[in-house]
Amino acid sequence: MGEADFVKETLEKLGSMSFWKIAMKPGRPVTFDNIDDAVFFGLPGNPVSVFATFCLFVTPFIKKMQGRTDLTAPLLKVRVDFDWPHPDNRKEFLRARLHLDQQHHPSVSIYHNQSSGVLTSTSWADGFVIVHEGQPIGSGDMVDYLSFKELLG
Repeated sequence: MGEADFVKETLEKLGSMSFWKIAMKPGRPVTFDNIDDAVFFGLPGNPVSVFATFCLFVTPFIKKMQGRTDLTAPLLKVRVDFDWPHPDNRKEFLRARLHLDQQHHPSVSIYHNQSSGVLTSTSWADGFVIVHEGQPIGSGDMVDYLSFKELLG
């Protein structure tokens, strides 16, 4: 998206760009294009953004091309043990780890640093907590959780 990024300009000349900026964090910009008989996914530059967009956009596409019908991962409703009081105006995908709370119910924690450059957050986590646009979260709230195993399986 910077001055030295010529991907958008080049793709507009070569093919048809289906989308460019996605209202998600991490993960903007993303593009899906057709160039002649080939399909092109353009993913963001930060490592966590690449991981998130690959999980959410590229993997379902690959599954579809394989003839599979299980394209989307099931959402699990879980209780959080953290506060997220200042949500973004985009849908956020927080790197999270599922565990059992003291009552043996599913609960989820998030990695302490949610920056899109912190790749260790993806190896620590086992899924994403989805924070909807403008929706603050408080400890004890129920949220949607997406398992990496289900997303990538």
